[in-house]
Amino acid sequence: MKTLGLDTSNYTTSAAVFDGQSGYNAGKLLEVRPGEKGLRQSDALFQHVKALPDRISELRESGWLSGVEAVCASTRPRAVEGSYMPCFLAGESLGCSLAHTLNVPFFAVSHQQGHLAAAAWSAGRMDLLDVPFLAWHLSGGTTELLHVEPDGVNVNARRVGGTADISAGQLIDRAGVMLGLGFPAGKALDELSQRCETPIEPFRVRLSGLEFSLSGMENQVTALFGRGKDPSVVARFVLNTVSDLIRRATVEAQNRYPGLPLLCSGGVASNSRLRYVLAGSCQAIFAQPQYSTDNAMGVAVLAHRLANQT
Repeated sequence: MKTLGLDTSNYTTSAAVFDGQSGYNAGKLLEVRPGEKGLRQSDALFQHVKALPDRISELRESGWLSGVEAVCASTRPRAVEGSYMPCFLAGESLGCSLAHTLNVPFFAVSHQQGHLAAAAWSAGRMDLLDVPFLAWHLSGGTTELLHVEPDGVNVNARRVGGTADISAGQLIDRAGVMLGLGFPAGKALDELSQRCETPIEPFRVRLSGLEFSLSGMENQVTALFGRGKDPSVVARFVLNTVSDLIRRATVEAQNRYPGLPLLCSGGVASNSRLRYVLAGSCQAIFAQPQYSTDNAMGVAVLAHRLANQT
């Protein structure tokens, strides 16, 4: 059985098909003008509507679209009351229409649930979806530490920690734009940081339990840039600080929830420094880099599980 998943996050249009073991994701970054730090929801929604037909065509041309027996879309950022972003209407609308046309079931999941499923599948750890575990969702809009439990064949993610203001992804993107990099800046900032040849101490962000604030760190980055520091030094400073902070919060969470595996998802989780730090000190499990960033594969995986339940 094949299932089709759609995800229209604020920065990527994605469509994927999963057959129970393997799959194919067709994704395209939305266009952000040089120097800008993001998109308005109306602009993101417009770009998704334009981009979705080509994503579906890519699936068809790759031989993955025939025999689809269920359709699923991410319809909101998180599976909590009040979670809503207009950009998800693009995927939901097309998904419902395709399901009606094909006379197959339609399922709705959250963007965050899709991230977790994509991470588990791409790491070869689908077993995690059936047991409790800890997870980081680290992206341009989210920095949340989650306690995840099975919810039937889906997952129930409860926030237990994270940022009180800007996300790690926002910090990285804003630093990257300041340094003249394109948006989103994660990959380019990672590469730039590796050019730094001197040890850089991280800024010690205050950790209150499992909660922290990153707005003060943004001020530190702005000040460092203003003093004319080499861009590679600024990049290394940002990523060392984020990695150190996430590591300290993870250690505290593992003390509170002993024995639970840790899964890392979201675009920031593809950063090489973070992966090195968390894999070594916290035995973290990571999505493959291409499934850390926004994608529809996890949505298609959950569709397969939900369809087999009905």
